[in-house]
Amino acid sequence: MAIGVFDSGVGGLTVHRELTRRFPERDFIYLADQANAPYGGRGGEEIVELTRAGCERLFEAGANVIVLACNTASAIALRRLQQSWVPEARARHGRPVNVLGIIVPTIEAATGLPWAYEAERRGEKIEAIDVTGVFCTAATAHSRVYEIEIDKRREDLAVFSEPCPGLAGLIELGAPAEELKVVVDDHVDALRRRIGRHPDQAILGCTHYEIVADLFAAALPPGTPVIHQPTAVADALDRYFQRHPEYDLGGQGRRDFLTSGKAGPQSDLVSQFWGAPLTFTPA
Repeated sequence: MAIGVFDSGVGGLTVHRELTRRFPERDFIYLADQANAPYGGRGGEEIVELTRAGCERLFEAGANVIVLACNTASAIALRRLQQSWVPEARARHGRPVNVLGIIVPTIEAATGLPWAYEAERRGEKIEAIDVTGVFCTAATAHSRVYEIEIDKRREDLAVFSEPCPGLAGLIELGAPAEELKVVVDDHVDALRRRIGRHPDQAILGCTHYEIVADLFAAALPPGTPVIHQPTAVADALDRYFQRHPEYDLGGQGRRDFLTSGKAGPQSDLVSQFWGAPLTFTPA
């Protein structure tokens, strides 16, 4: 039994690494759907089906709780899976299972408010508005999940999403830092031009981007707060497990890395981020 972590590729390793730090004794199975990565440019139904297939593979491998360490999958597929597929999976596997996302913890961290909170609309003029910039895939930007959910909770936060098509793919392929810096700088500047100024805080709304978080920090004005999803997700999962002791999460500290793509060593960029060479086995 284990905690499953799913992503279209290597970006979810940013969340996985923080989770293993937070729960070192638990068993983990990581699955990268590299055969179909990236998800950001795919259609909604295709994203739902690919995410469902990946979660089923993790349940078969013994995962009881799966974290979708992918903003695109969390934005497009999570609600559908939780409502219509997870109950059937529980019955079929004969044990408690669930699929959780990473957008809820990110919005809680960005707003400083619990997910259950919804602002009371009084129609009063908001004197000061802070701007949150979200760097994300095209699919996540199209869903407008960050704009909608943050506005429900904080009228004083304006949200602007900047889709970064191709960036996750470059990171997945291990592109050199010089090439990635040009792309990141272009998107940070594009968001600045749209807003008329730099954002007051930023969300890296794709887990791949956390691998190059230093490039985003360098492109933004010094001291700009950046919401780091791995920390937010680990905090939320810790609270979730305290409320749900029914899940068997293993206790041997096992670490399995699976891929639907080409098995073997990952790129130098991933190895540098991970801190050691990393090899995936066939899913």
